[in-house]
Amino acid sequence: MSTYVYGITAADHPLRLDGVSGVGEPGAPLRAVRSGNLTAVVSDAPPGLRAKRRDVQAHQGVIEALMMGGATLPMRFGLLASDDSEVASALDAEGESYLARLEDLEGHVEYNLKVSREEDDLLREVVRESERVRELRERTRDGAGTHEERLELGEIVSNEVANRRDAEAQRLAEELATRAKRVSIGEPTASSLLSVSFLVPSQDIESFVQAVQEQADRRGDAYTFVLNGPLPPYSFV
Repeated sequence: MSTYVYGITAADHPLRLDGVSGVGEPGAPLRAVRSGNLTAVVSDAPPGLRAKRRDVQAHQGVIEALMMGGATLPMRFGLLASDDSEVASALDAEGESYLARLEDLEGHVEYNLKVSREEDDLLREVVRESERVRELRERTRDGAGTHEERLELGEIVSNEVANRRDAEAQRLAEELATRAKRVSIGEPTASSLLSVSFLVPSQDIESFVQAVQEQADRRGDAYTFVLNGPLPPYSFV
């Protein structure tokens, strides 16, 4: 049977996992694989494992329990090894790297922020601040104007929207980055101009959340800020 890997800790981690079970139905008993200065928390992997809600929550529950006892490198859901000896070999081979990451994450948590802006609000800004857009809108109103003018209008608006979204996302991430140890910027989506994760010192959580709220208040109702955390630091492992 394969070995399912939840996370890696230092060897002196207390591993307070009483009452916590792993993936599968019923939840698999947890065990520790130790090598040198590291410990991996694992269990048997159930056959046909898929990302079902119960198993994802079980995985998350193990990570959260470990984080309460100290720095933890959380593994992504579904990480399997052929057996415990393969896990121990990985701890041996990457020991220095794992220890460095644990030291880096000690006393920190992750927060993920997604920011979106109403498209109409952004378009109004483009029209308000671009004389050429206003001119072309007048020329092409009610189907008037040339084909080339309509194409130019569409291209200018599209470029302005993309450039303004990128610039605002970068500015916002930079302003909040001063409150975090590290930042991991994700790819924006059609519905969000910014998706970014912050590695925040635990003692600074309150001030970080306040800084995000201040950014949201400053921008007004056309913006939606969604802040999730504290989370295991998946983005920084």
